Amino acid sequence: MVTSRSIIDLLVSVPFLAFPVVGALIASRRPHNAIGWICLAVGFLWMLLGLFDFYSVYGLAKPGSVPFPVVIYALVEWLWLPTVGLLAIYLVLLFPDGRLPSRRWRPLAWLSGAVIVLLGVDSVLAPGPLTDLEGVRNPFGLEGAPWLVDAEIVLLLLFVACILASAVSLILRYRHSGGEVRQQIKWIALAGLFVGLLLSTVLGLIIVSEVMRGSGGPTPLWLQGLLFVMLLSFAGVPVAIGVAVLKYRLYDIDVVINRALVYGSLTATLVLVYVASVASLQAALRALTGQESTLAIVASTLAIAALFSPLRRRVQSFVDRRFYRRKYDAVKTLAAFNARLRDETELETLSGEVVGVVKETMQPAHVGLWLREPQARERRFS
Repeated sequence: MVTSRSIIDLLVSVPFLAFPVVGALIASRRPHNAIGWICLAVGFLWMLLGLFDFYSVYGLAKPGSVPFPVVIYALVEWLWLPTVGLLAIYLVLLFPDGRLPSRRWRPLAWLSGAVIVLLGVDSVLAPGPLTDLEGVRNPFGLEGAPWLVDAEIVLLLLFVACILASAVSLILRYRHSGGEVRQQIKWIALAGLFVGLLLSTVLGLIIVSEVMRGSGGPTPLWLQGLLFVMLLSFAGVPVAIGVAVLKYRLYDIDVVINRALVYGSLTATLVLVYVASVASLQAALRALTGQESTLAIVASTLAIAALFSPLRRRVQSFVDRRFYRRKYDAVKTLAAFNARLRDETELETLSGEVVGVVKETMQPAHVGLWLREPQARERRFS
């Protein structure tokens, strides 16, 4: 029998299938880069954790069907630690070239490994019920050592601190690097930011939905679909890692960020306008006719369709001015030069303007312009 928990576990596992695929691709082309091997290990450990989890649940649901379900679950319950540690600590710490930013970060790498090992041992020996096994107690738990539970909390806090420190290392690497490395870090930062924003949005909607419909009742279908999209969006993280490390279309990240800013803002604005329009028109129709009508929805939809193009142009212009100022200024300069070019006939003036436009838009160290005349003589303007 398929339960809702089984479906959720399956959905959570789908994005992690991208990790071994991307890891195998990176490892085959960049065998000396640890990022590929980390992705392979993350995918393998996650699948192994899911396999033993289902094994134990199945063994408890059908006693005698498989041997030692509780023992195996207790022995592998800690597997989530190296999985999360490799992904959230070591992958971030070593990204994108598979090496530490500097020798100063070696203590963090060793500390993280020690915390993962100690926390794994503590989780195996800590007394108490096992997670997700309906109150079954840990067969390896030391009942005479309750302090292991408190030690587990302290180690968990250290584990979170190591994750935050690795994130700081990536930020510092971005600030102290340039060119190619910055573009690589932008890819993984964009993927992480997208997943984080989508996760926070879904969690907020779940909380609002729970408050509005009370503690009982099924989860709305639209919210289930949004949760499914959020889970699948996590596959974008390994994809972004593969693009960054293999440097495939690396410099397209600025275009992706630009489009994400434009269409994200545009979508949010149109949704707010649509909801406000429908609500206000429905209120007006109720006041006039005493009942609601689909006319409000039709009129709001037509208004959104009419607003899409002009609003998109305005949002694009705002994003270019605010986040891509240098590119925006260069485009405006070239547009003004094209307008002058149609009316300018003096060669000396035109040559000086060409040099000035190149200096302003491209900002090179030196600019030179050579013009070949019919008599095979050259003139230079700089």
